[in-house]
Amino acid sequence: MTYSKATEILGFTTPKSFTENAALAASLLNASLVHPREVFRPAIQLAAAAIIVAHNHPSGDPKPSGDDIELTKRLAEAGTRLGIALLDHMVIGDGCDEYVSLRGYGWPV
Repeated sequence: MTYSKATEILGFTTPKSFTENAALAASLLNASLVHPREVFRPAIQLAAAAIIVAHNHPSGDPKPSGDDIELTKRLAEAGTRLGIALLDHMVIGDGCDEYVSLRGYGWPV
């Protein structure tokens, strides 16, 4: 079975008050084409004060790639400018119960 990569954001009106989630559909088999504008557009529409971004790795290995770390930095910078905090970026391994929190992984650097 072939899985594709998917990205979701969770919006919060305050850091502890979940409002809604939004799916971001731009994905390929082994790469996700996510730009900060696609991430923050639904966050702005939800009037979110903070977000958590999550995506899967079809390989099953939740270890963040260099692209994942770079995207996290770009999202954090964009969120700071917009006044929308990036609380975390989660990478979930397909077909397993494993995930990695980039915040727990050592981000921000």
